[in-house]
Formats: sequence, structure tokens, C-alpha cells
Amino acid sequence: MCFSAQADIVGGTLVTAIGVDAWRHLQGRSSHLLLATLPVLLGVHQLVEAFVWWGVQGHVPQSVGTVALWTYLLIAFVVLPIFVPFAVLALEPTARRRWEMAPFLALGIGVSAVLLAAMLAAPIDAAAHPYHLAYSVQLNNGGLVVALYVVAICGALLFSGYRHIAIFGLANLAAVVLLARLTLDGFTSLWCAYAALSAAAIAIHMRYAKPHRETPYVIT
Repeated sequence: MCFSAQADIVGGTLVTAIGVDAWRHLQGRSSHLLLATLPVLLGVHQLVEAFVWWGVQGHVPQSVGTVALWTYLLIAFVVLPIFVPFAVLALEPTARRRWEMAPFLALGIGVSAVLLAAMLAAPIDAAAHPYHLAYSVQLNNGGLVVALYVVAICGALLFSGYRHIAIFGLANLAAVVLLARLTLDGFTSLWCAYAALSAAAIAIHMRYAKPHRETPYVIT
């Protein structure tokens, strides 16, 4: 994925299909609705990036490329830092667990506000590099903001009472460290690609965390 527009189309279509499968296994669990929706959001995210590629390469009108660029970054920078902690919070069956998730949601809201302000304050851009797109957003204290972004998303997953979700969070944290070491300028593009691929773990959770099993995945 992310290596080209064609790879984004294939990957985005696959991940969206995984999301549809996750929806099929909701089985009345309203608390799991946001979690089941996450793969669909990530799949659409990858499909949008195909249009960013085509905009950079001049294959679509500039206006289409610009809309795709803004849509892609809004999902990555504004939606996901709020959506993921909120989805995990909604899963938790006890008030204590939900209060433990609340700081990650608050942090995600703060990070989203900072990133949105940066996007509105200065021009944003994307450039094609080997095997990824490099997104340009002028951001003060960028390293700190990225670290808080990771804490908001991965922290909520790691502290979930569901073992599968916590393991998923650990895998995401490991991926963040690896991708940051591989490439800093392509971090946004490659990290979101990994997040999309990992949507399969959510579908597995939706399949096997059955409604009649009340506690087996809850860490006490």
C-alpha cells in the first residue's frame, strides 16, 4: 500500500471489505459500532490517498488533488486522534474503565485541535518520494505533537480491558517506532497504511468476541 496510487486502490478496497465483514459481526453490540466502523474509515482513507497521488502526478485536475489532500490529512490529523480513543472508550463495560480511557480521548481532542490549526495557518502540500508520499504541514514542536498523537491512539488501545484490543495497541506502538526509524518524511503516509492493514485484527475481534461471552477478553 502507499507505494503508488494503484496500491492504495487495491489496499483501500481490501480494507473497506474487511470493515464490511466487521459490521456483519456486530450482532447487536452497539458498543462495538465505532470499532467496527474503523476499518471502513481507514479503507476510505487509503482510497482518498490514490487521488492525492494522482494530483501530485498531474493525472487529475488540481482542484481534485487539493480536495483529496485536505480530506486525507483531515482524517489522519483531526478525525483519527479522536475517533480511536472514543471507539475504545465506548467498548469498555464499566465506568472505571471508561474514566481510564477519558484522558486519552481528551488528549486526542487537543492534538486534533493543534493539527487542524496548523493546517489552517499555513499551506499544506504533498510530494512523491520513492515508495511513499511526503506530507508537508508547518508545525511548531512537531516531535512533541507526534508523540502526543501516538499516546492518544496507542495508549487508549493499550489500556483497553479487552486483551485482543490491547495486543492490537502494542502492535501499533511497535509499528510507530519502526516506521519513524525507517522514514520521517513519509511517516504520515506509511503509518496510516499500517493502520489500514491492521484493520484485519479488528475484524478478527468482531468475529470471536461473541455477545454471549461477557468476560473472557476483559483484563481484571
